[in-house]
Order: sequence, then structure tokens, then C-alpha cells
Amino acid sequence: MAARYLITGGLGFIGRALCDDLLAAGYDVRVLDALIPQVHGDTRVAVDPRVEVIEGDVRDHEKVRQAIAGVDGVFHLAAEVGVGQSMYEIERYVSGNDVGTAVLLQELIDSPVRRIVVASSMSVYGEGLYITSDGERVADARRVASRIREGAWEPVTQDGRSLEPVPTDESKPVDLASIYALTKYAQERAVQIFGTAYGVETVALRLFNVFGAGQALSNPYTGVLANFASRLMNGQAPTIFEDGQQRRDFVHVRDVARAFRLAMERPEAVGEVINIGSGRIYPISKVASLLAAAMGTPEIAPEILGKARSGDIRNCFADIGKARRLLGFEPQHALEDSLEEFVAWVRAEKAEDRGAEMRRHLEARGLVA
Repeated sequence: MAARYLITGGLGFIGRALCDDLLAAGYDVRVLDALIPQVHGDTRVAVDPRVEVIEGDVRDHEKVRQAIAGVDGVFHLAAEVGVGQSMYEIERYVSGNDVGTAVLLQELIDSPVRRIVVASSMSVYGEGLYITSDGERVADARRVASRIREGAWEPVTQDGRSLEPVPTDESKPVDLASIYALTKYAQERAVQIFGTAYGVETVALRLFNVFGAGQALSNPYTGVLANFASRLMNGQAPTIFEDGQQRRDFVHVRDVARAFRLAMERPEAVGEVINIGSGRIYPISKVASLLAAAMGTPEIAPEILGKARSGDIRNCFADIGKARRLLGFEPQHALEDSLEEFVAWVRAEKAEDRGAEMRRHLEARGLVA
């Protein structure tokens, strides 16, 4: 008899890809999802008929009890997502992410499962890992607001020496720069503490920037690639904070889905926190240019704002050596090789550009400097 797994937030972008991956591997799948309008709009989400869907909020005890009955493991993906929005909708993020996780764990006391795999985030690191010109590792780099206001975007040492960003591994201490990061770390730790107390296996995956077909194009707080695509589809230039040279790691949603399945299957993963990224480095302005070229609009150059958002970090990209070692994980879909598929999906969708609305919300609260 095939194992049955629950995916909280299973009708979201990553959740749907995970449904497909688990079904292809022969597992039974159940989903609990609140179908939040900001993410899903007013359209019904298409899902494989083999997936059992329970519509409900992860903070609803009765719905959670129904969802966990008879499952062998839980993929906990349900969460409010977005650094910028978390800085002014604080109660919403803390409630959705941390209270939601608490309700799930409370109900699992009486209905235990073998393993929980929780979606964490690279945002918990704050700034990524750096080294000095002498090769000294700097794990606590932070930017100073006064330097940012002057357009000095890169962090430096306390005595003003320059720093070079390098791949961030899991040994870097967390440094929580946003409410979103705080809630994701709380989810991660709550699951681990619960697992230790109740003998439930746990794994936390720290996801880097996930992209691919299926992102919410009209949600301005979703992935940067979807935001850029929404702007370009409406004939508008992608807007980029700071100078566009901040560096990130973009990992395809199908690679992420496979990593989640491996984290549920592999005994080596138990008790671990694991980065899931591509292991590649991309300046944000380069990403915008690649996408514009793929969409046939290379003449639309990105708009560089020269301003920073509160809670944003400068550089963070993944060291995925641990994922390779413990999960046998190897990314198969590089960003530059996957844009044609992404663009084909974007063209078939209706995208409402709400980027300007997002900026107004942030600026009205003094969260852009």
C-alpha cells in the first residue's frame, strides 16, 4: 500500500509541483489549502483528480484534524510569503505562519506521523556569507542604513574593508532582517522542537528563489521573475531596487519539488536543515535582461530605482553541498535554460501588474529609502 502524504498549502506554486512529483513516484496525496485570493485570484485551481483536496485554513483545528487523519507524513508549505508585505502586515504573517504551524503541531500530538518536512527560507540568513580580501570568513555582515541612503549598497567590515560574497552554507548563523524571516525561522524551529519532544522525524529545507510556470503573476509579493514577467507583459519596465547588482540564487520549482520528496524519503536527512538552490549566481538586473530577451522585448530595459526596501539584503546564494551529500540532490533546470518554457506559460496567463501598488504601500510606510 502506497504511503499517503499531506501537503499544507498544496495548491500553491510549489505545492502543485510537489503533488505532481509525489504522484509520479507512486504516493497518495492529500492537500490542505485556504485558497487565499492574493495568491489564487478568483479562478479555480486545476489539480490532478487523484489529489484529495481539503479546502481550509491551517489555523482551523477541525480542518487540520481531518487533513492529518491517516497520513504517513506532512509537507508543511502553508505560509504567507513576501519580505516587503511582512513589514507592514505583521499580524497577518505571524498568525498565518507561526500560529498555523502551532495548530498543525498541536493536532499532530494525538495523530502522529513518521516525518514532517517544513519549508523554510534563505531569508533566515539575512545577508549571505562573505570573505575579506585576506580570506577571512564573515558570517555576520550587515548593512548600515546611513550608507544605504548614500547609495553604498555593499556591506563592509566594521573598519570599512570591502567584502566579497561567497556561497552560503547551513553553518552560517541566522540573522533575521524581516518579519517574514522571523516567522520562517519560527516555523523551522517549532517543527524541530516538536519532533525532538514527540519522536517525529523532521527536516527543514531552506529554499532560495524559486521560479517556474505556475507562480502567481498578479501577486506583487511573489517571486521576482513573476513580477518582472507581469511588468513586461503589460509593456512596462521591470522595476529593480538598489542598483540591480544584488546577487541571488534561482532554483526551478520542479527541482524544489524533487528535493522535498527526497527529504521525506532519505534517512540521512532526518534532523537536518538543508539549503535548496541551484548553486548558481545571478545579478538581479541580468535576470531582468534575460527575461526581456526571452519574451521578445529586449528594448524594455529595467528601471533601476536606486532605493532600498526595508528588510532586503544585498547578496545571498546557496552552497548546496549538503543537499547533494544527504539527498542526492542535483539541480536539473538552470534559469537560463528554462526561460522559454516559463515565457510560454506567461503568455497563456492573464497578468495584472500590481508592482506600482506594492511600491505605494511600502513608500507610504517609510519602508523604502
